Amino acid sequence: MVMPAAARPILLPLVLLLCWVAPSRQEPAPVQLRLVGPRGPAGEGRLEVLYQGRWGTICDDGFDFHTATVACRQLGYTAAITWTHSATYGQGEGPIWLDNVRCGGSEGSLAECIHNGWGTSDCHHGEDAGVVCSGQHLPGSPPQATTSGHLGEVPGLSLEEVRLKPILARAKLSMPVMEGAVEVKHNGRWRQVCDAGWTRNNSRVVCGMLGFPREKHVNTSFYRKLWNMKLKDPNSSLKTLSQKNSFWVHKVRCQGAEPHLARCPTQVAPPPPRQHACPRGMHAIVSCLPGPTFQKGSGKGRSKTSPGKVLPVRLRAGTHAGEGRVEVLRHGQWGTVCDKQWDLAAASVVCRQLGYGTAKQALVGAQMGQGLGPIHMSEVRCTGHEQSLGECRFQDAERSGCKHEADAAVRCHVPHMDFQTQVRLAGGRSPVEGVVEVLVPVQGRLQWGAVCGAQWGLNEAMVVCRQLGLGFASHALQETWYWAGSPDAAQVVMSGVRCAGTELALQQCQRHGPVHCPSGGGRFSAGVTCTAHAPDLVMNAQLVQETAYLEDRPLELLYCAHEERCLSRSADHMHWPYGHRRLLRFSSQIHNLGRADFRPKMGRHAWTWHQCHRHFHSIEVFTHYDLLTLNGSKVAEGHKASFCLEDTNCPEGLQRRFACANFGEQGVSVGCWDTYRHDIDCQWIDITDVPPGSYTFQVVVNPKHEVAESDFSNNVMRCQCKYDGQRVWMHGCHTSDAYGADVVNYLEQQERLANNLV
Repeated sequence: MVMPAAARPILLPLVLLLCWVAPSRQEPAPVQLRLVGPRGPAGEGRLEVLYQGRWGTICDDGFDFHTATVACRQLGYTAAITWTHSATYGQGEGPIWLDNVRCGGSEGSLAECIHNGWGTSDCHHGEDAGVVCSGQHLPGSPPQATTSGHLGEVPGLSLEEVRLKPILARAKLSMPVMEGAVEVKHNGRWRQVCDAGWTRNNSRVVCGMLGFPREKHVNTSFYRKLWNMKLKDPNSSLKTLSQKNSFWVHKVRCQGAEPHLARCPTQVAPPPPRQHACPRGMHAIVSCLPGPTFQKGSGKGRSKTSPGKVLPVRLRAGTHAGEGRVEVLRHGQWGTVCDKQWDLAAASVVCRQLGYGTAKQALVGAQMGQGLGPIHMSEVRCTGHEQSLGECRFQDAERSGCKHEADAAVRCHVPHMDFQTQVRLAGGRSPVEGVVEVLVPVQGRLQWGAVCGAQWGLNEAMVVCRQLGLGFASHALQETWYWAGSPDAAQVVMSGVRCAGTELALQQCQRHGPVHCPSGGGRFSAGVTCTAHAPDLVMNAQLVQETAYLEDRPLELLYCAHEERCLSRSADHMHWPYGHRRLLRFSSQIHNLGRADFRPKMGRHAWTWHQCHRHFHSIEVFTHYDLLTLNGSKVAEGHKASFCLEDTNCPEGLQRRFACANFGEQGVSVGCWDTYRHDIDCQWIDITDVPPGSYTFQVVVNPKHEVAESDFSNNVMRCQCKYDGQRVWMHGCHTSDAYGADVVNYLEQQERLANNLV
C-alpha cells in the first residue's frame, strides 16, 4: 500500500507512542513475599512470591545483594545480611515465577525490578534463591510468620513462652536456672500456673522447653511454707495478686511427650460457674536436671537405658550448640537418618538423648548439609518417651531409596547460660567482626578487657562466634590494626588461650594463669570475623581404596613434580634424568558437605604462578599425604597444592560454578566435589625408600586450617596399607569420624597382632 506523504510524519511518532505506553498496561502489581523452608532465626529462608494466587520461587540467576535488600525491606526487615543460592533452604514446589531479577536497591517491591517476566525461566528448583535479613523489623510492618510444617512451631499458640522464676537463694545464683516457679506467657502477659493437678509429666515438658532432658522430684512442702509466709507478710503484694484470675493459668494436662507446653490441653481460666483460678493453691514448682554439657560436675544425669538398646547419636555441622545433622552409630559405622516421617517426637528423643531439651525444629532436606557414607534409618516413629533413638521403630534406609539430599537434622532447646553477655566484638565494620573483648574477674571484680593475639587461631575464634550466637568463624586475626577496641577494655585480661573448639564459652578454654602477653595487646589483640554458614570438606574414602596402585615413573617425567617438592628428599641426590621413583598413586574426591562454598583464603592477586605446570596455586598446601608405621611414625610424605580448586562434578540439580580455566574463580560449591585423578602430578606418595610392611595411609584435607570449616573432625582419612615390595593393598579406608572408637581400636589391634607389634 502506498502511504500519502502527509501521513508519514504522523505515523512514526504514533508508533513510538504506542511502544512507550504498552508496558503501562502491566503496572507492577503489589506482590506478597514469604520465607519458607526449615530455617533458623526469623528473617532467613527460601524466598517465595505469590502471583496469580499461587506461591512460587525465584531463580538465583542474576540474584545479588541489591535484590536481597529489596526483598528484605518488602518483608518488613531493616536490611539484608546476605543471600543464598542453589536451594540452600531446600527446593520449593510449583512455578518458578521470577528469573534474572535485577534491582537497584531502592525499589519498594520486587515487582518493580527488572526480570524476564512472570513465569519465564530456564531454571529448576535446585537454583531457588534465599535471603538472610536482619532480625529487626521495621516499625509497623506485619510479622513474617510463614513457616514450613517441619519447623515445629505451633500455630495460634495460647502459651507462648515458659520460664522458671527462682525462689531460693541458691537457685537465683545458679546458671542455668534449674528450679523455680513456673511462669508462662499468655497473650503477651506472664502468668503463674496453679499447682492443683500439676504432674511430673507437666514438669518434663517444661524442662524440655528450657533445654533440660529430665525433671526431678521437688520438695513442695518446703515451698508451701514459703508461700504461706509470703501471704502473711503485710509488705508482700502476693496475697492481692494471687486473688486475681489474671495472675493464674488454671490447669495444664501434659502426657510428657509434648515438645511444647502449648500442645498440652490447657485451661487458662476455671470452668463456669466462674470461681477462683487457684483456690487454696500456690504456684507450680519445677526442678530440672541439666545434661552433662551444662553440669559443673561430671558423671551426673547419665541415661539409665540398658546398653543393648542405646544407639549412639551425634549432631554434625550445626551453627549453634544443640543443632546439626543427625548421625547414628550402627554396626560400628556412623551414618545419617532419612527424613521420611521425621517429626518433632523423633527429634526430641535425639535431643534428650544428647543432654538437651525437646526439639524446637525437626529439619528435613539436608538443611544441615549432606552426610557421606551409609544412611542407617528411615521412617523413624517415636512416642517421645524413649531414652534412645534405638528404642523407636524404624525401617532400614536401604529399602526406602533415600539419598543424602534427605538427611534429617534437629534444633534442640538448650539452657540459657548467659554466655553471650560475657564476650563482645568492638571496632568492626559490621556486628559480625571486631576485636574480641571478654568479661572476666580481675582482682575480685568483673572487668572488660582484650585477648592477647599470640597463638590465637580458628578453634578459639569458633568458640567466640558460637558464644555470640553468630555461627562459625571465617577468620581468626592475631593483629587488629584496622579495628579500634573499646576504651574501657584496653587492658589484656586473657592470654595463652587454647580451645578444643567445642567449648560453649571462651572462659571455658585453657589459658595462662597470670596474663603473659609480650606483644602487649592493642593492635596485637585477638580478632574474629564470623559467618552464619561454613563449608565442610570430606574425602571420599572408598574411591581412594578402589584406585590405589604403584607406578615406577622415570625421572625425566618428574622435573616439574620435583620442582614443586612432590618427591622424597632422596630424589635430590639421584643422577637426573636417569632412574625412576616408585609412586603410590590414587584418586581423591573431596566433597563439600557444608552450607557455604569453600573458597581460597587468598584473593587472586596473591595466587602463585607455577611456570612449570603453568597453573596458579590458590592454597599452598591443600592436602597432606602421609604413610605411617602402625606406631604412628612417618615414613613417607607428600603434599598437594590446590593448583586447581574447582567443581569437577555436582549432583543432579546443581550447576558447576567454579572452574580454573582462563584464570577463573576457584572454590568448591556446596554439594559439589573436586576430583584429583590418579594420573596427575603430585597425586601420589613417593615410597621409593620405604621397605615392605604394613602401614597406615593418611590423607589430611585443609591441614593448616587455612580456611574455616564447620567440622574439622572429618578432615582426616586413613587406610590400612600392605606393601610387599612389588604390590600394594589398601583396605579399611575411612574418615576419622566414620567409625566408632571400638571399631577403630579393633582394626588397629588386629594389624598390630598380625605384624607382631605391641
